[in-house]
Amino acid sequence: MKPAVLEVMRMNRVCRMVLVTSVGSFILVIFYFQSMLLPVMRRNPFGMDICCRKGSRSPLQELYNPTQLSNTAILHQIRRDQVTDTCRANSVLSRKRRVLTPNDLKHLVVDEDHEMIYCYVPKVACTNWKRVMMVLTGRGKYSDPMEIPANEAHVSSNLKTLNQYSIPEINHRLKNYMKFLFVREPFERLVSAYRNKFTQKYNTSFHKRYGTKIVRRQRKNATQEALRKGDDVKFEEFVAYLIDPHTQREEPFNEHWQTVYSLCHPCHIHYDLIGKYETLEEDSNYILQLAGVGNYLKFPTYAKSTRTTDEMTTEFFQNISSEHQTQLYEVYKLDFLMFNYSVPSYLKLE
Repeated sequence: MKPAVLEVMRMNRVCRMVLVTSVGSFILVIFYFQSMLLPVMRRNPFGMDICCRKGSRSPLQELYNPTQLSNTAILHQIRRDQVTDTCRANSVLSRKRRVLTPNDLKHLVVDEDHEMIYCYVPKVACTNWKRVMMVLTGRGKYSDPMEIPANEAHVSSNLKTLNQYSIPEINHRLKNYMKFLFVREPFERLVSAYRNKFTQKYNTSFHKRYGTKIVRRQRKNATQEALRKGDDVKFEEFVAYLIDPHTQREEPFNEHWQTVYSLCHPCHIHYDLIGKYETLEEDSNYILQLAGVGNYLKFPTYAKSTRTTDEMTTEFFQNISSEHQTQLYEVYKLDFLMFNYSVPSYLKLE
């Protein structure tokens, strides 16, 4: 049975209220109300003007007022409810800040033509989703996502993010555009980030900026070479760095290991769709279907042979003490709860 089907256990509210207000340069944080849009002129992903695709229905209308209710629609309602319930139950943790500033919105990629906003989370297929967003916003410049080099997908000027708009424009888009993100089992994502940034010799910028700092703080009797290069950080040292209170006071986590709730602010912004890495292809193509481009564009389906798996994650945690496992779980606890990931069986929590 597919993971998506296993999640379909109950159905709750289909519509919510959203309050969108601005104060000076700040955006008030509670968005509970989704408004349906009037018919608009649409574009297909390849730049040809098309009037009234799918009966002039916006992605939000397709999602919240579907022509027929499907298990997929019910699944995504359950995921939305899970986030809402977790935010309410953990309000002290999840809403330490009452307002967001435009700088908090730099991970939210905007597609004007299809009225969508995608919050990208590193190590959760964000390269391919950025490629897809470049096709959607390119107005004919691109047709195949996989023809776009990976490094080009990460050039900031190739995609427009929400922080580049004025406050009224930000609030209009948060209210009227379909907002989505993709999540992954938190510790699997963390191991993926570690493997990519600290075990690959070409990532010298990460070794210099973070590796040298981690070695200096976490390794006793470090050699001068290790202190200079920072290219041999052990996973145990990486974990110790993450749970060190000094680290969290010094600066925000790097985006590759930052929590999803800190990157995308799901307790402050109401996301209409929450995709999962475990059901990536299915969830991605559902979003493209809602956008009215499902017949033209499919999410890339190739599988990476080097992908971090649950079994691999289990191995990495074997040498982490139960004390450090418990502290690390507390750092990522909201991501586990909010996106309905159970405590991993390999953890030895105190």
